[in-house]
Amino acid sequence: MTTTIRPAGPVQQGADGARARTYDVCDNGRPVGAVDISTDPVFGPSAGILRSVGIDEAHRRRGRGTIAALAAEEVLRGWGCAQVRLVAAADNQAAQALAAVLGYTERSRNMLKRLRRTAPALPAGVTGRPMTEREYAEWAATSAETYAREWVERGVPEEQARRKAETDHATNLPDGLATPGMYFHVLVHDGAVVGHVWVARRDMPDGDDLGYVFDVEVREECRGRGYGRALMHLAEDVTLDAGLGLLGLHVFTTNTPALRLYESLGYEVTQYNLAKAL
Repeated sequence: MTTTIRPAGPVQQGADGARARTYDVCDNGRPVGAVDISTDPVFGPSAGILRSVGIDEAHRRRGRGTIAALAAEEVLRGWGCAQVRLVAAADNQAAQALAAVLGYTERSRNMLKRLRRTAPALPAGVTGRPMTEREYAEWAATSAETYAREWVERGVPEEQARRKAETDHATNLPDGLATPGMYFHVLVHDGAVVGHVWVARRDMPDGDDLGYVFDVEVREECRGRGYGRALMHLAEDVTLDAGLGLLGLHVFTTNTPALRLYESLGYEVTQYNLAKAL
């Protein structure tokens, strides 16, 4: 049998310019599944997304998913994409196996923790407080550049990284420090600021809203003294004060110290974010 993909409808174009299309996966012209692709509205038109690959149960385990995904990647190349990414849920072993066969590598993980009623106490002499306008201005002056550089260091082309950083900041902080649902706090030890954390409220479609750590950083000269753990405890306190019982975050796979910290604090992986060059 010959496995091919065939357009299931016209190319869809969003207001942001992103393109998307669904294809039927066919054996000798007969549909046996579907594959869904798009360009990336965040990273830009040179980045693609393999949104889903599904093969009907009776036709699985014969390599059709791999063939369909490779054909979809060729379409993305034709659209001018230089990279493609996909998301594999932590409990989706089939998606993870397919990604490995196709040569995708893990770029980052999303993690989640269900919080207790009370956040762990901060160490003696350490306190947290809301960030001031001046402190926020200092943070905002360099945050987008720092965020973009982190993506570049993980193999994302500079143009895509800068687009994501600028888009994320503009979308999430339209009113700066006064943006509703955004909580900026600093960690203080003996009167000196040693780090900061940005927690955002995320309203979920299923009603199980959560807090999300967008940025957490210990000042370089203060690292190695346990302030990272204290900042995450502060993030829990901020989240609980907002009436939320879940706290999520995103971590780059190569950031081993952060990954180990989050695992030790009880965060569990919810999804793996993988990518490959085209």
